[in-house]
Amino acid sequence: MARMSRRSFLRWIAIQAGALTGARFITACGKADDQRQAVAPPDKSTITLPPEAGSPSPETFPTPVSSATPEPTSTPSYPDLAVVRAGEPEQLVRAALAALGGMGRYVGSGDDVIIKPNICVAYYTYEYAATTNPWVVGALVKLCWEAGAGRVRVMDYPFGGSADRAYVRSGIQDQVLAAGGMMETLSSFKFVRTEIPEAVDLRVCDIYDDVLAADVVINVPIAKHHSLARLTLGMKNLMGVIKDRPAMHRNLGQRLADLSSRIRPALTIVDAVRILRDNGPAGGNLNDVQKLDTLIASPDIVAADSYAATLFGLKPEHLSYVVAGTAMGLGRSDLSGMKIEEITLGA
Repeated sequence: MARMSRRSFLRWIAIQAGALTGARFITACGKADDQRQAVAPPDKSTITLPPEAGSPSPETFPTPVSSATPEPTSTPSYPDLAVVRAGEPEQLVRAALAALGGMGRYVGSGDDVIIKPNICVAYYTYEYAATTNPWVVGALVKLCWEAGAGRVRVMDYPFGGSADRAYVRSGIQDQVLAAGGMMETLSSFKFVRTEIPEAVDLRVCDIYDDVLAADVVINVPIAKHHSLARLTLGMKNLMGVIKDRPAMHRNLGQRLADLSSRIRPALTIVDAVRILRDNGPAGGNLNDVQKLDTLIASPDIVAADSYAATLFGLKPEHLSYVVAGTAMGLGRSDLSGMKIEEITLGA
């Protein structure tokens, strides 16, 4: 084979490159009509296709947008405190809880619930206003079951007489059992040494273990006179789940507030169907009892106690534990700044 000169070789290379470029151009022109692709612009609001030869300007297709204005969503506004008057005990309870949004706001499906009434003595029946009205307690048990509770127990630690006798004498046991609840006698072995991180004075206290472990605690004091604290209300009622009550009487107001910072009831229901105006906490004289047919309910224990004080002609600042609880941020005592719903049944 004859050798190709350098000049001939370069000429041959140029001819081949030109032929290849021409072939690619012809191929590209032949496929132009078949390679149209949808192109989404940055805001994705329209779809644009490159125009075909001789076709009119491309159309754009806006994404449909609803012209309807969405309904605003709002969280229901419930009162800070409900006060219900002039009804039977169960009517009072149901009306108060309805005003607060229903028991379902506080008790969930399967919850272990402890209801803590005042059953301090085994001496008198409920008419003497030393112990919580039994029909109030029974109604709360029913509402807990209706809300889906898994277990509902009622308990207290009486200082006068045995728990078993006090439960029966007060009438509370009958109403609780009729509603499907359980009465529990506190065992001295189940009090546990408990630190109170937010305490000002009462740094450690022996508290009933089941109360600490419960999903929900509902505090149900009766409103009554007390020789040392002036009144027994929600915060004072929590002394019924601790072991060493005498120790509480040193700096009582602050220590009650300290205890309330560790045991946080979901609800405080103050029974004022009857109130004990004098000679409390045990009472024993029907002349000291006043029938009011009233119930006070709030998730704020300080607010509940503050309003209950007015039933006795007192102001919140007259109760040392309310003052201490307010200072600790456990709740509110300024009634003028609260949303209070007052209901008179049958009016």
